[in-house]
Amino acid sequence: MSDPLRIGLAGLGTVGCGVVKILQKQAEQIEQRAGRPVRITAVSARNKGADRCVDVSAYDWVEDPVALALRDDVDVVVELIGGEAGVAKDLAEACFANKKHFITANKAMLAHHGVALAAAAEKAGVALAYEAAVAGGIPVIKTMREGLAGNDIISVQGILNGTCNYILSTMRETGRSFGDVLKEAQDKGYAEADPSFDIGGVDAAHKLAILTALAFGVKPDFEALSTEGIESITAQDIAFATELGYRIKLIGLARKLDDDSIVQSVAPCFVPVKGALGSVEGVFNAVLIDADPLDTIVLEGRGAGEGPTASAVVSDIIDIAAGSCLPCFGVPVAMLKEAQWASADALTAGYYIRLQVDDKPGVIATISAALRDHDISIESLIQRGHDDASPVSVVIVTHDCKAGALQKALDAIAALPAMLDKPCVLRIEEGS
Repeated sequence: MSDPLRIGLAGLGTVGCGVVKILQKQAEQIEQRAGRPVRITAVSARNKGADRCVDVSAYDWVEDPVALALRDDVDVVVELIGGEAGVAKDLAEACFANKKHFITANKAMLAHHGVALAAAAEKAGVALAYEAAVAGGIPVIKTMREGLAGNDIISVQGILNGTCNYILSTMRETGRSFGDVLKEAQDKGYAEADPSFDIGGVDAAHKLAILTALAFGVKPDFEALSTEGIESITAQDIAFATELGYRIKLIGLARKLDDDSIVQSVAPCFVPVKGALGSVEGVFNAVLIDADPLDTIVLEGRGAGEGPTASAVVSDIIDIAAGSCLPCFGVPVAMLKEAQWASADALTAGYYIRLQVDDKPGVIATISAALRDHDISIESLIQRGHDDASPVSVVIVTHDCKAGALQKALDAIAALPAMLDKPCVLRIEEGS
């Protein structure tokens, strides 16, 4: 029998305990699929005495997680600590310095330091694996790096944050406000006490930076991302979306343009109710990959939680046990290109615009003229309310236009005396 693959596990939170459960319960099946036994030899976490729903007493306890990389009885370190830098990054660097394989669910660290870490892994001749870092249990990394290795990817887009999707889905189902539903998500454990990374789009942006690198063979560049969260979405916007045949989703999009420049954007968008993303509700994630000659493929599943994320970690463990050691981003680091980044203003799409205005004669005509003067064509217009003493909502759906041209028109509209609030503008992703 082949020698076992020996695991050092750093982090025994929800996902870490899930990994232990799978490796204990499915040991025989994993051995058959990996071609060798897989054994945990050592673990590390902040609190040795914490009450856990899994028995880790058979494993050596290590106080300093970085010390896992120095042990002779560890072949692979699984990092489930989190954080862009700090202990997690120290542990990764120690693993590569000591020629240990490294598995992580840490999307922030990869988005900011992925190139340097991938180079260190290559130099050491070991794997840097991260299936669990993007979309939980959905095998999107394996699909893009292996299944689509021979395809020309045109775009990747998806729902990459379950917290935001739960909030937007619940707002639509109940008609309640963003703040009310956010509190419910926190009470249920779907949102953190400080939810800013989720609702501000940062979590989705970390994941998108990784997918962009895989899709186009470029160095991940988080700073090149245009990021917008869902904090400003109102129940009124949700209702108008439903009336118009759409749903609002936080969409991460990486798209190659005709000049080979790349747009990276995370923003709330309108998607068709009957489209692939419009039907994805609650805490689920989904990724659409448009690739030649496959056209579009759709991956959907739970994007977080113990089972899905631990399952993704174990899939990486099995790959390494079986001898797989692929380049981190699909190609060797030396072949990763410096991307030519394009602004999200370069995207051509239809747009939803909601305006709060004084209900006075001539206001609609003035708004329409401002759009006309910037070559923005109106597809439909809805006006709600008619009371000289109250503001009214005006909703405009445009035909396809450039975001930059639309912004100039909106600047002119915002300067009108009848305008009472900042316009709400959401891109319409018809192909989603």
